[in-house]
Amino acid sequence: MPRTAYALLGPTASGKSGLALALAARLPLEVVSMDSAQVYRGMDIGTAKPSAAERARVPHHLIDVVAPDQGYSSGRWRSDAVRAVVDILRRDRVPLLVGGTMLYYRALARGLDVLPQSSPEIRKQLDEQAARRGWPALHAELAGIDPKAALRIAPNDAQRIQRALEVWRLTGKPLSALQGVAKNELPFRLKAFAIVPEDRAELQRRIAERFQAMLRAGLVEEVRSLRMKHRLSASTPSMRSVGYRQVWQYLEGEIDEAGLASRAVAATRQLAKRQLTWLRSFGELERIEPDADRLFSRLGA
Repeated sequence: MPRTAYALLGPTASGKSGLALALAARLPLEVVSMDSAQVYRGMDIGTAKPSAAERARVPHHLIDVVAPDQGYSSGRWRSDAVRAVVDILRRDRVPLLVGGTMLYYRALARGLDVLPQSSPEIRKQLDEQAARRGWPALHAELAGIDPKAALRIAPNDAQRIQRALEVWRLTGKPLSALQGVAKNELPFRLKAFAIVPEDRAELQRRIAERFQAMLRAGLVEEVRSLRMKHRLSASTPSMRSVGYRQVWQYLEGEIDEAGLASRAVAATRQLAKRQLTWLRSFGELERIEPDADRLFSRLGA
């Protein structure tokens, strides 16, 4: 009979990492990161990456996988995650996938759609067009090609607009027609839990406090150092991450320090809102409080 892996999802700043660490004090647990920003080396502060001491105490996987000027897809993450989980189970330990990148969870739980690999040439063309016309104009173009996809994508969501148009240019088919036909086969059972905060005002307060703590910890200096060490631009996927995107704008002189904080907090709150919408769409999730005792009793590990 297949062994079981567990997943712990929730919006940003909901207490996922702390709960995982508390649980690890009671179980032979290893964490598999389900965070699309923590895969990048050197992006530590703005991703709330676990500290060196925490990672020494509890093994973490899929953190610091690639340099920030490299790409990393949900497909690659799924392959890496399955490999990590199988290895953890083989060693008779408990795998816990932890994070808020809902696209990663969907890829793992429901499989991957058959989509073309990214094309650097087409992405460069789209970036150049966006620089001239703006992403809302490209979103309008997408609406004429693939209205179903356009309805799901915000007019300023550069990354998703770019991908949808890229798929159209590569295949001549709308992205929406290629999605939803995935087949999922996992060599283990997957049981997932979700932290869904009831007090949204408290979550928003925690988001604001955490970003201020990131600034005090040196987030601006971290991004400045990354810009010196790597070939990055505002359109590089790593620099589109919430928080990093706003620091980039600050370093470019587009916004001041007050604008940096307000924009980053607002963007993070919007991210949390989208994450909660995703969570509601996953009917298989068991909602829990961020309480290690209760989660421990439900794992059956």
